[in-house]
Parts: sequence; structure tokens; C-alpha cells
Amino acid sequence: MKLPPSIADALAPLAHDGLFWRRLAHLGASRGPEWLVRYTPPFWGCAAAIAVPSARRAVVANLRRVRGPVTPLRDALDVAKTFSSYASCLAEVLSRGSKSDRPPEAMIYGERHIDAFMRLARGGVFVTAHTAGWELVGPLLSRDHELSLMMVMEPERDAEARRLQDDARTSHGVRIIHVGHDDPLAALPLLRHVREGGIAALQIDRNPPGMKSRSVRLFGAPGSIPEGPLRLAQLSGAPILPIFAGRTGYRSYLVRAYEPLVIARRASDAALDAAAQRVADAMTDFVGQRATQWFHFSGD
Repeated sequence: MKLPPSIADALAPLAHDGLFWRRLAHLGASRGPEWLVRYTPPFWGCAAAIAVPSARRAVVANLRRVRGPVTPLRDALDVAKTFSSYASCLAEVLSRGSKSDRPPEAMIYGERHIDAFMRLARGGVFVTAHTAGWELVGPLLSRDHELSLMMVMEPERDAEARRLQDDARTSHGVRIIHVGHDDPLAALPLLRHVREGGIAALQIDRNPPGMKSRSVRLFGAPGSIPEGPLRLAQLSGAPILPIFAGRTGYRSYLVRAYEPLVIARRASDAALDAAAQRVADAMTDFVGQRATQWFHFSGD
């Protein structure tokens, strides 16, 4: 049932990505002691799961999409794990600059693929997904490999919540650009950044309305991924590196890189489809092993 606009607007701050939860997380993460950042986020994550049934139902649907149907008890436990992991990652991002802040640790798998990617060209395109730790691991790679990283984000519904989290993201040393489907010129700074030797990081697990996508097999079923990252690589001549992050503990993460690929400037539709499928296969492999660390709170 669709709520009247006045009621929907009043409830917007209580959405999983709304201002209420972001401010609450920021307050505890930036001013609280380390034990608060370390141990209490799962409680708040479960509270958000209860308070936002639409996001909870979407998580159940996406969990079943990844690992198939299970018992209601398993569904409930996996939903709790997903929201708890999301809250923990959010707290660790928002604690930047606080007394409990310290650099995250990450174990990197597939480092040879990162090295191969770096040898292909000066600039490049990271394709990733909204998984645990992607906001922290990107800056970590930027530091270790001296990359100029620009994270590409879809504009959020709540501008205040977006600004709050963007401040935390930029404090980690990365640039943020918000690209919407209704602004055809918004991607031009991104193309310029890659052509000048920078790295653009884009998520492929969401298809914003009105933006072009490519049909793929995803989690063993028909799906789609955004076409934008593929076109960016094609226009710039930059390689693509599928790279994903997962959380293994408090401020502890893993990074999994897959074989890079290059799309020719005059690539055919068949070549673009093949590239899209390679990217989708990487996402299927990574998320398939960590379904409760996939923060996809919509059913699309």
C-alpha cells in the first residue's frame, strides 16, 4: 500500500538511510567510547530492521535470491546479521576523527589482479557493490597504491543524511560525485577524472530508474547491471577491475579482486554483453559467499 505523500514525508527520516539513523550512528560513533562503537551497532541495526519493514522485506527477498529459500527462522537470523553488519560498518565509517578511530585492517585476495590492472593504464574503473566495508577499503587501496579515487554515488532521498555521510567519506581522502539519471552532463567530470589517470569506483548492484542496463545472469537467474561503468571504460579506454569488500570483524575487512578486463572503444554489443557478464559473475561469486553482507535494501 502506498502512503499519502504527507505521511511518507513525515516517515522519511526513519528510513534505513534516513537522517534519524545516520545522526544516531554519528553521535555514538564520534563521541562515544570505543566499546560503544564496537559492541552496540548490532542492537541498533536490529532495531532498524524492526522499524523499517519495507527494507526488511527487501533484504529477505534478496537473501532468497542469493542463497535460495530457507526456513523462516534462518531468514530472520540472516536479516538480523545483515542489518547488524550494516550498522557496524556505518559506525566505523562515521567514527572518523573520533577518539576511537583507527585505520582498518584488510586482507587482500587476488592482489595479482590489482597489479595487472595497475599495469594496463594510468586511470581505471573499479566496479563493486554495496557490501560490508566498501567505503573503508577503497580509501585503504588509494593510500597503499597512491590512487586518486572518486566514488560515484546515486543521489540519496535525504540530502541531510547524504551530507552527513559524505563528510565522513571525504575525510577518508576520497572524492564523491553524485550522478543522477536526470542529468546527462553529471558524468563528464567522472570521464575527465579517469582520462587524467584517476580511478572511478561505481556500484553495479543497483539499477537507478531511467538509466540504461545490460541483461546478465546474476545468482543463476536473469538479472541486469548498469551500463554506465561499461560505457565509462569504453569511452576512456581505461580497464575495469571487479573488486569487492567484506567485513571479518571489528575494523577488519577482506578485499577480493577479480581479473581485470578492457573494453575496446569500438566494442560491439556482443562484446559489451560479454563484459557485463564477466562483471556479474564476479559479483555472483563474491556476494554468493557473503549474502548477509550485501546491503541492498530494495527489491529491484
